[in-house]
Amino acid sequence: MRLRHLSLRDFRSYSEAEVDLTEGVTTFVGLNGQGKTNLVEAAGYLASLGSHRVSNDAPLVRFGAERAFVRAAVVRDSRETVLELEIVPGRANRARVGRSAATRPRDILGTLRTVLFAPEDLALVKGDPGERRRFLDELLVARQPRWAGARSDYDKILKQRNALLRSAQPVLRKGSRGGTLTPEEAVSRETTLDTLVEWNTHLAAVGASLVYARLRLLRDLAPHVASSYDEVSAGRSEARLTYVSSLPEAVAHRIADGEVPEREELEKAFHQAFEEMRQREIDRGVTLVGPHRDDVTLTLGELPAKGYASHGESWSFALALRLAAFHLLRNDLKTDPVLVLDDVFAELDAGRRERLAAMVADAEQVLITAAVAEDVPDALSGRTYYVTKGSVSAEEADAAPLTESGTTSGSAGRRNVR
Repeated sequence: MRLRHLSLRDFRSYSEAEVDLTEGVTTFVGLNGQGKTNLVEAAGYLASLGSHRVSNDAPLVRFGAERAFVRAAVVRDSRETVLELEIVPGRANRARVGRSAATRPRDILGTLRTVLFAPEDLALVKGDPGERRRFLDELLVARQPRWAGARSDYDKILKQRNALLRSAQPVLRKGSRGGTLTPEEAVSRETTLDTLVEWNTHLAAVGASLVYARLRLLRDLAPHVASSYDEVSAGRSEARLTYVSSLPEAVAHRIADGEVPEREELEKAFHQAFEEMRQREIDRGVTLVGPHRDDVTLTLGELPAKGYASHGESWSFALALRLAAFHLLRNDLKTDPVLVLDDVFAELDAGRRERLAAMVADAEQVLITAAVAEDVPDALSGRTYYVTKGSVSAEEADAAPLTESGTTSGSAGRRNVR
């Protein structure tokens, strides 16, 4: 699997860009703010329908434009597929595969798969649980795109259940604390409790499936994380992952020990948790159990990485998570996902740089961004593009180097590819 061509229109800083890509390594070199990360962000968006830099689509559309287009030619098993996404902030995006009619964006998931490592990934180790949940769920979708639908269904059910808890909070509190209810309030309370039971059933079914999938994913991922961390850090510690569940304690302990209960058992545990948590949920007006409340503890040796790992160890752990995802997808798909390394070499010491380069040099396609070409190890030499103020130029033998102002000292020798 590889990208053969990437085309942008009104995406981020680019009014237009056309970039040819090949197998092996392609490096985009440019000073900060010139637009090199925008290129790999576009590729990642095609693969995951999300950005590693922002949580909504508005910043992806060039200032002054109404919409953005990202198009790519993807080659797998000698067969080429053209993907196109139209990004319209505040409205539903549209997607197209080849010459087919427009379709839902999530229908293109799986056509292109990428694994992207960026400075933002330090939050996987040092950030809040939401970062680790998102990592698991995005990898789950990359592995099996059908989980995008399950995630969407869960979010919708959760939103409805929370809305019910908030809207009915006064009458539920009054009734649960022995207050005298008016006839109208009594009817409202019974109706709300009946509706809550229905939402419990829906949330338990979808939530149990999602937790079950996460646990199986974590079981398969963990050995790759351990081996990748061992290679990146030169064997300085043992990296482990532990799923922290919001389900009742007995089940949560088994999960933390590495067990993967069957989906039916997890669903029953959800219903038990809803009963145990009812008063707390009524008091707070939110759902307190489910995959949206879970976490993954990252451990180095006997200590949690968060709060105890050094800066270098945290970088190594974050990198190990992404490399593990790459190897897991390679094994599952029998082909390599596109590996993207966004401004990572400047953050690594010389030893980690060389070890990382050795680990990914055999990947089918690697896209790299760097402020200066010298940051990229020689083992990852390949095609180089220079990025300056939203313009991409291909390197040739007599290409002039970039100056600190982000311009070239001579225009001869660079073929502009917009």
